[in-house]
Amino acid sequence: MTDLYQSQRAMRQLRQQALQRGVIAILDVGSSKIACLVLRFDGLGRLSTDNSIGALAGQSGFRIVGAATTRSRGVKFGEITAMQETERAIRTALQAAQKMAEVRVDHVIACFSGADPRSYGLDATVELEGNVVTENEIARVLAACEVPEYGAGREVLHAQPVNFALDNRSGLSDPRGQLGHELAADMHMLTVDSTAVQNLAQCVKRCDLELAGIANSAYVSGRSALVEDEQELGAACIDMGGGSTGVSIFMKKHMIYADCVRMGGDHVTQDISMGLGIPMANAERMKTFYGGVLATGMDDREMIEIGGDTGDYEHDRRRVSRAELIGIMRPRVEEILEEVRARLDAAGFSHLPSQQIVLTGGGSQTPGLDGLATRILGQQVRLGRPLRVHGLPQSATGPGFASVVGLSLFAAHPQDEWWDFEVPIDRYAKRSFGRAVRWIRDNW
Repeated sequence: MTDLYQSQRAMRQLRQQALQRGVIAILDVGSSKIACLVLRFDGLGRLSTDNSIGALAGQSGFRIVGAATTRSRGVKFGEITAMQETERAIRTALQAAQKMAEVRVDHVIACFSGADPRSYGLDATVELEGNVVTENEIARVLAACEVPEYGAGREVLHAQPVNFALDNRSGLSDPRGQLGHELAADMHMLTVDSTAVQNLAQCVKRCDLELAGIANSAYVSGRSALVEDEQELGAACIDMGGGSTGVSIFMKKHMIYADCVRMGGDHVTQDISMGLGIPMANAERMKTFYGGVLATGMDDREMIEIGGDTGDYEHDRRRVSRAELIGIMRPRVEEILEEVRARLDAAGFSHLPSQQIVLTGGGSQTPGLDGLATRILGQQVRLGRPLRVHGLPQSATGPGFASVVGLSLFAAHPQDEWWDFEVPIDRYAKRSFGRAVRWIRDNW
């Protein structure tokens, strides 16, 4: 745990160095595409070294000066499976973004999905040594949180204080400077499979880059696709990617739960490919141009050329109705949404005051998906696009770019993490902790 704490602190320092230089690269390593943005910071309101609960002080304005995407290779279920192929794809995207930005970038902040994320709710209470809450008191209460035994081969990716209480007053975002006797904190901790993190770090290193930060895709997608009120009152973000579907729940502007379903748009494409006996490329084209999940009477009459290049004229000239295509796609999409609902139920999502659900990611663009999701997940479902940020090209404003845009917000305005404080790491309780369920019910 100490090693991880130190490595996360080291990445935070690298991020500060990159911001002082004025440029940083943002990398979303997905199963279907690798997206890269180059951010330039304006020097006004440079991020200061002091912390501020909620969002760090001195939020920098930034502008996107370079953007590029390339087809992902060597990534399955959001995890790297072929290092060399992924390295080549990352280099391709990075070089194109650097060329557009006309600047060389040495530091990168990356996000990834998959890696079996698990959420934990931690809490602690300490008596204040003085009557005023100081930085040290916050560090002390965070250190007092009892860390669960999350198992070998796992790493803590995020550990964020999400709520403070001073004496009997709860819901404080930044208690520093306030008077009281007893300080309590709630913290959300997200662990992931350490191999996936190490592979990504190694891949970035092989591209001659310094890793200045790492984040969970479901978390950063929520930050860009949920509007401020949704993040405050409670909402779930469903990021439907190619290889996996990320689930994150936000409350009081903090993520309080994250999980992942190991299915995504690529699985729908595979079903079409197998169902119609056509290559994956043709199946992807049909899904993109003609796909859907709700069939009408018109769809029986709308015929689609399958196409092909097998040389067999009869085979290549086959046609299917759009209703037939929808019949292949719908069961898989339903299965993904059912899995998402199971994750939301396990997290106690129904106990939140607001049950807003926002669908984003490339897979959310399937026509009719919002109607099907409303039927399976609940009433309040909308499609979400990423926030508009300065300099974002028109081609990168779709839902498929929610995570990379969210990651740029994470880079510029990171929320506090455990390692931003001088936490004394001399004691860690070994008491086992359950998932976030009970904690959400008790605290919200």
